[in-house]
Amino acid sequence: MKTLSPKYLGLAAALGASLLLTACGSGSNASANDQAPAKAETITVANEHGTAEVPADPQRALGFYTTDTDILITLGIKLADEQPIRGDSGFTTFPDFFPQEALANVKPFANYPEFNYEKVLEVNPDFILSGLAYDTEIPKKLNPIAPTYNYNGFDGADWRTHFKKTAEMLHRTEQYQAWMDKYQARIDEVKAKIKAAGIDPVVANMSFYDGKIGVDCYGIACLVFDDLGLKITPLARDNDGKGTQLSLEQLDKLKGIDEVFTSVGVNENPSLLQSSDKLNASSVWKDLGFVKEDQITGFNMEMVYGSPSGQMALVDEVEKALLP
Repeated sequence: MKTLSPKYLGLAAALGASLLLTACGSGSNASANDQAPAKAETITVANEHGTAEVPADPQRALGFYTTDTDILITLGIKLADEQPIRGDSGFTTFPDFFPQEALANVKPFANYPEFNYEKVLEVNPDFILSGLAYDTEIPKKLNPIAPTYNYNGFDGADWRTHFKKTAEMLHRTEQYQAWMDKYQARIDEVKAKIKAAGIDPVVANMSFYDGKIGVDCYGIACLVFDDLGLKITPLARDNDGKGTQLSLEQLDKLKGIDEVFTSVGVNENPSLLQSSDKLNASSVWKDLGFVKEDQITGFNMEMVYGSPSGQMALVDEVEKALLP
């Protein structure tokens, strides 16, 4: 709750006294229309990051990260007319796989890697959803701006766990279940196509950074692979689930992988796996099956962090890669 500054306290007291005298003077002739309006219905949301009274039907909700905005849209919550996006990696607008109709009249503003709290305050949201509570300072700064539901969406858990909890907190389980049903129908459809095609590829989520190949399950890629019943290279879950880092001298360990998926920035096309001079100078790399057959699919890095539209869009990318 915001506190009035001292210079407004006298004005508030005078206004309150004036209203009280007006009410007393109206006597028993006051009509029902003269009574104070009923307090808007609210929902109490609470966790380790604080308690807030959230409007049951927000009219100007703001998602502090783009994944939060997507969750708000999926849960049928009205958006404020400006929403945050990443300010790096070439992003200038909302991800193209987000529901564009819901964002038609919404303006983006950069809010990452530097957080723009002043802009959030200017937007004047009546509710904020933030999945960035891995930084405990963020809830402390958002809570005074507007009623906020904070959670840590980057704790390594399946993002859908947080999505379900958020829906429950906001009394939007029907919308949550509608998306889950739609997603499962899409998974069943693609699984049936893969089975009909008679293919059984070994897939990998892969990156190239600081001179090393990374094979892991960071983000949502392995969630989609598992849902589709695909074989994931064991390299992705080695080292107690942390994945595998390979030097250029260890590239032969990638043999047996049929299909590779890698996250890319907006202007990163082709991916580093395809354009790196260091990789392309390696005869071992060039001899790998997925390299020779050009079975490397780049997908928008904003899908990585987990949201309804991102998960659905990655299913589309996998389908296109496996079933051209």
